Amino acid sequence: MFDTLSDKFHDAFKNISGKGKITESNIEDTLKQVRTALLEADVNFKVVKEFVAKVKEKALGEKVLRGVNPGEQFIKVMHDELSSLMGEDHQEIDLSKNPTPILVVGLNGAGKTTFCGKLALYLKSKKKEDVYLIPADNFRPAAKDQLLKHAKNMQIDFFDSDLSMLPKDIVKHGMKEAEKLGKSTVIIDTAGRLQVDDELMSQLVDVKNTLTDPEVLLVADAMTGQEAVNVAKVFDEKINLTGAVLSKMDSDARGGAALSIRYVTGVPIRFISVGEKMKELEAFHPDRLAKRILEMGDVVSLVEKAQEAIDEKEAERMMKRLEKNQFTINDFIKQMDQINKLGSMSSIMKMIPGMGGVLRQVGDLSPAEDEMKKMRIMINSMTNKEKDDHKLLNESRIQRIAKGSGTTEKDVRDFIKKFEQMQGMMINMMGAMKGGGLPQIPGMPAMPGFRQGPKQKAKKGKKKSPFGNKFF
Repeated sequence: MFDTLSDKFHDAFKNISGKGKITESNIEDTLKQVRTALLEADVNFKVVKEFVAKVKEKALGEKVLRGVNPGEQFIKVMHDELSSLMGEDHQEIDLSKNPTPILVVGLNGAGKTTFCGKLALYLKSKKKEDVYLIPADNFRPAAKDQLLKHAKNMQIDFFDSDLSMLPKDIVKHGMKEAEKLGKSTVIIDTAGRLQVDDELMSQLVDVKNTLTDPEVLLVADAMTGQEAVNVAKVFDEKINLTGAVLSKMDSDARGGAALSIRYVTGVPIRFISVGEKMKELEAFHPDRLAKRILEMGDVVSLVEKAQEAIDEKEAERMMKRLEKNQFTINDFIKQMDQINKLGSMSSIMKMIPGMGGVLRQVGDLSPAEDEMKKMRIMINSMTNKEKDDHKLLNESRIQRIAKGSGTTEKDVRDFIKKFEQMQGMMINMMGAMKGGGLPQIPGMPAMPGFRQGPKQKAKKGKKKSPFGNKFF
């Protein structure tokens, strides 16, 4: 998501880094590259023109603060303008009505039905809403089957609609059933077409008229760039959208839709879909996305993800075990599972400020992720006793694990060595924390205000990463 745009912005900012102050002459080349990067990302040309003009005006009008280099200040101006372009603040769905009807519209293939399922799970888990799903797409019968499958998997109630009825009648009956059941939120999946036509719009107007002050969310395919913006304009003119949703943001979407849709239509972006799984839906925060594009990190989103993914009771149990100098392969695999819930390595690193440059140097992280998968396969070939006490792993057991996991005996021995290094590191870290300090990291100065933990005896030779490759 936005990788190409981020790379081009990074290259553009090199022109101003190291300069003593911001002047019209030294930002001209930077702005030229920014303009080209935005146009190549399929951002509307009027949006690009106004955006560049605003950045130039604000950058030249800013006084460079003492201790802040012009490059950093220019990036701050870029961040503020990108945030403003995309809407400045996240706008929540109004859930005050009871029940709140949410009408989901869009063209075929944009991901409406999948989004209905994702939104249902989001509202159920994060907003504690009692959600009800209404399949009202009688143009594509498989959409009902798909939505009902999602509903059953997530244990969410649904209306078993009769697709021979008109959509407006399906919605009328469905809303009555939702009210009878006392549901707080109703999500309605509607029909789409390959392109906007009068029949579709007339049908959607009829459905909307059966509802009282509904939220109307357009699902737009982020991969279609400016076409998504054009589609949003037409839908907004016909049925008055209250929000937009960008699907397939995990693809090679260039970013044009995200950076243009609010400016061109005035419709706020409510959500972005960042994967195929039901849980991979994020509330759209313009300032956070601007930070990701400019490689400033997104610590708030990372913390929110961690809060959702980490099991507090399991974390407490782990801390107690570490206090007793206990850390087993079972503990290690649970740690891996917690990290995997946060997303891929690259997606996590992009949320950490300053890691964009590291990712560019490292390049492809897939070998490291493959290594983790191989470790998991080896662990799955172990018995519970072996996971609880790796000292049991003698030659015959290593041979059995290698055969069972399709790896070599050397691979298993390497894993055991890496695990023992990880085990030592975790126990040492806990010991340092108990001692009132932090473990000294080689090459790093002591943290002011913190007493360092007990010094460890230096070992001869180069210290290897506990994971045994350059990616960690």
